[in-house]
Amino acid sequence: MNASPTTSSASSTHGIPGPPGTESEDALSPVERAVREAARAAKDAQPALARLHRDRKDAVLLAMADALVEHSGQIVDANARDLEAADASGMAAGLRDRLALTPQRVEAIAQQLRDAAALPDPVGEVMQGSVLRNGLELRQVRVPLGVIGMVYEARPNVTVDAAGLALKSGNAVVLRGGSAALHSNTALISVLRSVLAQHELPEDLIVGTDQHGREGVDALLRARGLVDVLIPRGGAGLIQHVVTHSVVPVIETGTGNTHVFLDASADLAQAVDIITNAKTQRIGVCNALETLLVHSDIAERALPLVAAPLAEAGVTLHVDEQARAALAVGGGGTAGADIDVVDATEEDWDTEYLSLDLAIRVVEDLDAALAHIRAHSTGHTESILTRDLVSQQRFLSEVDSAVVMANASTRFSDGGEFGFGAEIGISTQKLHARGPMGLPELTCGKWLVVGQGHVRA
Repeated sequence: MNASPTTSSASSTHGIPGPPGTESEDALSPVERAVREAARAAKDAQPALARLHRDRKDAVLLAMADALVEHSGQIVDANARDLEAADASGMAAGLRDRLALTPQRVEAIAQQLRDAAALPDPVGEVMQGSVLRNGLELRQVRVPLGVIGMVYEARPNVTVDAAGLALKSGNAVVLRGGSAALHSNTALISVLRSVLAQHELPEDLIVGTDQHGREGVDALLRARGLVDVLIPRGGAGLIQHVVTHSVVPVIETGTGNTHVFLDASADLAQAVDIITNAKTQRIGVCNALETLLVHSDIAERALPLVAAPLAEAGVTLHVDEQARAALAVGGGGTAGADIDVVDATEEDWDTEYLSLDLAIRVVEDLDAALAHIRAHSTGHTESILTRDLVSQQRFLSEVDSAVVMANASTRFSDGGEFGFGAEIGISTQKLHARGPMGLPELTCGKWLVVGQGHVRA
């Protein structure tokens, strides 16, 4: 067990300064003190979950779902205040879409809690076990991580998903959802905490820190010993800030510069539907398509077919020279009055738009597509559209991303779609968890050893 990071004695050892987060309470700013008090409250509350059986946890989740629907009016009203501020600030369309709540979206969020209640409880699951030759009994079982810190922005659904998954997996949660969703998150957390109180559980199993602003984020990053793991969800800037500055262990959920490679052998009618869905079904999400790679052998035939429904949806195409030629576009004009086409720059290949924009590049073959993905992917999700089984297998084997698909929309890269229930994020790193993170990823292993008076010789 780590020493408390708030004790003055931890600040140095033999004259060597301690790590960040080990200052005495007197040295802390009011915001840092408040954030640590919130994290400490969550840490003190978390053991109450160790005594709960699955049926009681599920009952709380179902009650939370009902309470959200019952209070959807006040939640949507609170969200309207956030949307008004978002519109005044010129928030990007993709972020605004993530921020917006309607009664239907509140119901969908509540359904995520019901889905989580229906899932098996991972806590206590035996991961492996054996009896040693000397008679010692070994079991490795799943246990909660402890206190999970969530840092995210303009995503009120994450407030509920994180709280519900944390509760089901036996964890307390500290939420920092950003000033853009302050009123929405405050309303949601208030409803969830009231249900905890009604079920005689500590309300501090769910705590919010949005009121402390940006300084509160950095305070949370220094709350080592109070917060066991941080999970950032948001844009590249937010994630990199957390990864770079946190002294708390981080599970990195990366940005989604997501690719689809349209192979020469693809079924074009099927491909048009998949590409349109991947780009337009919902634009402000990390599994939305951002870059389309097209095999040169079919570019002239395929791109006009692909462009038509994208243009109808209002998508701007950021194209290279070959794609422009394939679309019969010249001199900066458009291929048809309704298709908005601009020249792609090198920056486009690395951009997660989260908007009605799509980068398109014509590549010579599968090798060139793989090289482009290696150079520009964020390791989130990539898909190949092909009828060639050799190409399909090469793509699935050689693309080093958390989720790799064939002949399917990238929008399926999602914990709910995978049957995990609500996800807490999609990890693009390779330690502890990778891909959509459901309940098992919010636990770790603990070894239980049972002897009968054993002593080591």
